[in-house]
Amino acid sequence: QVQLVESGGGLVQAGASLRLSCGASGRTLSPYAVGWFRQAPGKDREFVANINGYGTSTYYADSAKGRFTISRDNAKNTVYLQMNSLKPEDAAVYYCAAGVAPFTISRQYPYWGQGTQVTVSS
Repeated sequence: QVQLVESGGGLVQAGASLRLSCGASGRTLSPYAVGWFRQAPGKDREFVANINGYGTSTYYADSAKGRFTISRDNAKNTVYLQMNSLKPEDAAVYYCAAGVAPFTISRQYPYWGQGTQVTVSS
């Protein structure tokens, strides 16, 4: 069992940056791929980015390409999502999830954090 905890969310102005962290406890995170998802009020949860267990392969949703960067530090048991040039439409609860492969579909991840709120003012 892997317990995930997100942190780093907050209220920022459009154009600002935030770095989200996904920390793990219970088991080491290194064998697992990790995905970031987000859910805005009234909308479905959507894929943002993922990274494989080694940190050698990443994949982004079109909305995140060029602005967001996913990375991991397995020594710290943590995965990061660096978000630059934030837009009001990026506002959502951001979740990290761990699974056996870097999927883009949320139901394929068995382990989830509780989420962290990102609010972007225009």
